Amino acid sequence: MTNRNPASEADSEADSEAGPEAPSKPAPKPDLTPWQLARMLPAKGRIMGLDVGTKTVGIAVSDELRRVATPIELIRRTKFRVDAARMAAIVRERGVVAVVLGLPVNMDGTEGPRCQSIRQFRENLAQFLTADGIDLPMMFWDERWSTAAVQRYMIDADMSRKRRAELVDKAAAGYILDGALDAMNRPPPIWAREEDEDAGDT
Repeated sequence: MTNRNPASEADSEADSEAGPEAPSKPAPKPDLTPWQLARMLPAKGRIMGLDVGTKTVGIAVSDELRRVATPIELIRRTKFRVDAARMAAIVRERGVVAVVLGLPVNMDGTEGPRCQSIRQFRENLAQFLTADGIDLPMMFWDERWSTAAVQRYMIDADMSRKRRAELVDKAAAGYILDGALDAMNRPPPIWAREEDEDAGDT
């Protein structure tokens, strides 16, 4: 006579009713570092910086040697496809080879709902560009100080409140891109070089 375990039998029945396990989602790719992005790019080619807000997208573009960022345009957000089509046009017009998006990290370094919104925007934009025949690497850049820094500069320049409101997002895109370019043009820190060497050994 064999001992039966009702609890085990119930678990087995529940497993059979649940059917095959749903496939797990692949783990998200780690964010690119400035040094990784720099190694992926040709010697010349512009980078586009984006400051994505709820109502506007500030756009800046670097020079071909990726030394200086220049704010060029402010998109007032309407439908995503319309806004993305304008960004695709800028990519083609300017010979853009990569995109940097400001990531609004909290002051304590954590990510909240705004960061998740920007990450989703990046995914949507990447899909739109790919469907349009454009394949670009994209990198996030910590933007927690960008808007405040730009506003301080504008106040010091005695710019009116109305004028600051018109320019801040576009200028913030330039500030974000400048920070990313500066990091890309510096030698990577030792810890980053060690991680790259470890990755190459695998």
